[in-house]
Amino acid sequence: MSVLRLLLIEDSEDDALLLERELERGGYKTDLRRVDGERALEEALSDGDWDMVITDHNLPGFSSEQAMNMVKEVDIDIPVIIVSGSIGEDVAVAAMKTGAQDYIMKGNLHRLVPAIERELREAENRKVSRRAQETIHHMAYHDALTGLSNRHEFENRVKHALHTAEVDNNTHVLIYLDLDQFKIINDTCGHQAGDELLRQLSVLLKDAVREGDCLSRLGGDEFGILLENCTIKRAEFIANKILQMINDFHFIWENKAFTVGASMGVVAIDSHNKSISEVLKNADIACYVAKDRGRNRFHLYRADDNELALRHGEMEWVARIQTALHDDLFVLHKQCISPILKSQVDRTYCEFLIRLPGKNDELILPGAFLPAAERYNLMPAIDRWVIKTVFAFLARKFGNQSGKENKNQYFINLSGASLSDEDFFSYIKKQFTVFDIDPGMICFEITETVAITNLQETVGFIKEIRAIGCKIALDDFGAGLSSFSYLKAIPADYLKIDGNFVRDITHDKMDRAIVESINQIAKVAGLQTIAEFVEDEAILEVIKDIGVDFAQGYGIQVPVPIEED
Repeated sequence: MSVLRLLLIEDSEDDALLLERELERGGYKTDLRRVDGERALEEALSDGDWDMVITDHNLPGFSSEQAMNMVKEVDIDIPVIIVSGSIGEDVAVAAMKTGAQDYIMKGNLHRLVPAIERELREAENRKVSRRAQETIHHMAYHDALTGLSNRHEFENRVKHALHTAEVDNNTHVLIYLDLDQFKIINDTCGHQAGDELLRQLSVLLKDAVREGDCLSRLGGDEFGILLENCTIKRAEFIANKILQMINDFHFIWENKAFTVGASMGVVAIDSHNKSISEVLKNADIACYVAKDRGRNRFHLYRADDNELALRHGEMEWVARIQTALHDDLFVLHKQCISPILKSQVDRTYCEFLIRLPGKNDELILPGAFLPAAERYNLMPAIDRWVIKTVFAFLARKFGNQSGKENKNQYFINLSGASLSDEDFFSYIKKQFTVFDIDPGMICFEITETVAITNLQETVGFIKEIRAIGCKIALDDFGAGLSSFSYLKAIPADYLKIDGNFVRDITHDKMDRAIVESINQIAKVAGLQTIAEFVEDEAILEVIKDIGVDFAQGYGIQVPVPIEED
């Protein structure tokens, strides 16, 4: 027999007994409490958790409408049924409009049990629906992993802070926090460990901020903290407190202990701020400065900070690079690499060079934007764009020779960041399949500095790429002559002599001696040599005399769009 927790608003004890007997006949055992006035109802509502409320229509000095209003203030989902000795239809309709689920005449109690069963089901449906709506609402404004507010909610709070700063002259502070060493834990132990680390740190960060401050996970291992009505001095104290807590934290996973750090950008929100994008960008820039200065620290944004001004310029380049990648705005030029030996003049050798269109249709050389791309880890995306675009061009050019050997050689530069990308080789193989071009046509260029800095990764990549038929060139070789010994370990095909030694070779005996040494060592190692920065006929004659295999520079060809012959 079901137990029905029933709150009965009734002044007649006899009528209450009749109602209870009717419920027992219907299979209900009742936990019933009878009240007969406003004060008693208020106490009962505060004391109990009721399944159902049944009320008489009119009690002395207390109506069913008053009763329903009190019930709905406590629990909007609890069903209310009016059971009355006499009630007009117009009154009953009015009662239903104010919140009653049904009305039953005391002389017709056989309707009571079906009505209760129906309303209990409807009440449960309403509760389930409300919980679902609350869950959806919570998910819309909170991070599913940590339970913290999400970026959307954080940005709403920052917008409000900007408004109060402008209208009421309030000062707030935003802290942008980026974890250090998170990627190592995530890559070493897996995403499950990374997720658990973020959950534990979220709990830790909650203890560091003030009640009422907004702590959010903005994405990945990035957090935002909005300190409302807070001075810079107080914010610096909180930032130091956060750093200390993170430094003292040890993450344990599978009996291994890990430590993490954090870099933070701190920026004031006051009447001088113009937009949320400006505030977030300034905080992001300040965070990068903190990373550059050794990590595990915070940097306070100031408009007159020269270092921040430099980072601001880089961030503008980042935005332009990301737009160019998204909208396919980059363009490629090519520069001829001229064979000096007559036996190779029947082949085409050229290097592909990337350019970024400027605001006035001028072409921006890579020296202007690649430093920012390297700092902000955009080089892998740029390298992939270049490879895909070059392969598509070659597929159009040699489409009728698909699957045939092609003796031409096309040079493509690669960054160190791409060599560290474990999916990069797979990407290259896929592009060969998509465009069906001969791998023997492609020679990937890797700078000497990158090769030596990441020797193990570089050698591994070179072995894989040469195994499918591609060639490798060591670019900018000679910047450090101590690197000669590395030629034994690096299985390359070409060695490009650093142009800084080539450009003055006609009148600088030391530069000529260096180029001769590089050329001689390369030949012993079985590599063909390419002299960069060959700017005129005089330089060309000297490198011919030395025995260099190829020449490249403005004296050979000025870079031209790839579609030009």
